[in-house]
Amino acid sequence: MIIGAHYQTGGGCEFVVWAPYRKNVTLKVITSKESFYPMEKDRWGYWRTSVGDIAPGDNYLYCLDRKFERPDPASYFQPQGIHTPSAIIDHNNFHWNDHNWRCPALSQWIIYELHVGTFTSEGTFQAIIARLDDLIDLGINAIELMPVAQFSGNRNWGYDGVYPFAVQNTYGGPDHLKQFVDACHQRGIAVILDVVYNHFGPEGNYFNDFGPYFTSKYSTPWGKALNFDDRYSDHVRNFFIMNALYWFENFHFDGLRLDAIQAINDDSAKPFLIELNEKIHEWSQKNKRNVYLIAESDLNDVKIIQPQKNKGFGMDAQWSDDFHHSVHSLLTGEKNKYYQDFGSLEDLSKAFKKTFVYSWTYSEFRKRYHGSDAQKIPGEKFVVSIQNHDQVGNRLAGERLSNLISFEKLKIAAGLMLLSPYIPLLFMGEEYGEENPFLYFVSHSEDWIIESVRKGRRAEYSLGKKDFTFFDPQDEQSFSRSKLNWAKKEHGNHQLLRNYYKKLISLRKRKKVLLELNKKNMEVFYELKDEIFYFRRWLKNEQILVLVNFSNTEKTMNLKIPNAQWTKILDSRDKKWGGTRIVSSKEIYNSANVKLGPENLAVYQLTS
Repeated sequence: MIIGAHYQTGGGCEFVVWAPYRKNVTLKVITSKESFYPMEKDRWGYWRTSVGDIAPGDNYLYCLDRKFERPDPASYFQPQGIHTPSAIIDHNNFHWNDHNWRCPALSQWIIYELHVGTFTSEGTFQAIIARLDDLIDLGINAIELMPVAQFSGNRNWGYDGVYPFAVQNTYGGPDHLKQFVDACHQRGIAVILDVVYNHFGPEGNYFNDFGPYFTSKYSTPWGKALNFDDRYSDHVRNFFIMNALYWFENFHFDGLRLDAIQAINDDSAKPFLIELNEKIHEWSQKNKRNVYLIAESDLNDVKIIQPQKNKGFGMDAQWSDDFHHSVHSLLTGEKNKYYQDFGSLEDLSKAFKKTFVYSWTYSEFRKRYHGSDAQKIPGEKFVVSIQNHDQVGNRLAGERLSNLISFEKLKIAAGLMLLSPYIPLLFMGEEYGEENPFLYFVSHSEDWIIESVRKGRRAEYSLGKKDFTFFDPQDEQSFSRSKLNWAKKEHGNHQLLRNYYKKLISLRKRKKVLLELNKKNMEVFYELKDEIFYFRRWLKNEQILVLVNFSNTEKTMNLKIPNAQWTKILDSRDKKWGGTRIVSSKEIYNSANVKLGPENLAVYQLTS
């Protein structure tokens, strides 16, 4: 069922809104004057009317039972914010230049996650376009935008959106988003949008005024759960399916990242996520375009990416947090919260070979068994990172990895991710060691919400501490401090680290053995006592060997690899990457007495 305000080429607009409980719905159009149009209700609770004398940019509201006025739940644009009228948008008047665009296979993506508001000083889609050449030079071929659905005020992570179809006005609105996607495609970059189908934000959430969008069957961290399996749920599902198709159809996105699907409560025989995947697949075939659904979940459940014939959801890929947790805990030594379940070389080995460290294994943090077995599932089904918005922004002070570990360890982390058999995701600024934090920030206007957010964040991070620095999410400084400092990438170790990332990405793209995300053709080894970790990957006659010394002393090791000639092609201790004295062996002729420097990652290729 089509919903929203659909402007017709040549003039006129059809309005459709779902409000099954309402006895009367009237359309109010606001131009130089106010005009009212009665709407007709069908058996499913959808109200309709068509207006001929209307133009793009005109505003409108829905009058519900002659008592109050509300913006359109499926509004395409809120030019003045969340509490104001919706605006008519003509999606047919944009001139696309991406007709020859062909999205690369998911396995080839190098993803760069960014937040529109803090990626540049301007905080707009157009300002990002000016930075695309920097990302292309780095080797990025896919950008993931954090949510852009209209939220309260002008600063928010995006997960408090209350108009899922409306593009945030302070970012530039729908036309500027199209310009951004078009510019990316012309430069060979795929674009993914982070969407939130598990909750709405607290301010400007008028959905209950229209119909049963929520159910009391479940509770969530954000209040009542969205109604995906209760009475009238067919139409709530339709709302979100239409939303997903909207981004593909009107904005040419190449994929959607589905936020925290474990919070989508649904006990129906055909879960919403399966229905969503079916509809997207149908659209993809009809339009002959490859588009992807990538799920975020903390359940370690292979059901998410298993095909429907195997009773799975059929998602194209999912995030794997275990990789991040294994690398982060090992390098930082942190053992708080969920990090208590990680931190050993054995964990890192599992993350490489089996993907999920917890595959129905007892979790001390959860106090129960957790996860499922993903060992036989190809690496191209998983997205991994060493930093992302959650793992940085949900820290007390929003510290990036560059604030927590040595420069040499930063290079180890980058190498582990970019040489792994998974799809890598970089978090904006990571490539040059950005040191500005990424804090949690909001800009609500209602005092009770502001205080509730403050209280919640204080409680979450105090952890019994009497003295700690609290960064007020409502304070504009929390937002401005989170902006990237692009000037850093041109100087000192920041520039060297970026060059190192560029080299790693180039290696990944050039070497077929690294492009083939096959965990079967890989051996992983570690030595607990010496803090040594290494893995070998192969494809036909091509082989790559990656050696890592996590300790702060030089090491000499005996490797469990075939005796052959290996030639070093990258050393994190090289002066060109900001290293000091090179210790690692230039050539390896046999597997004995191989040297590595302290906090060192070295890459070798088989030469004979």
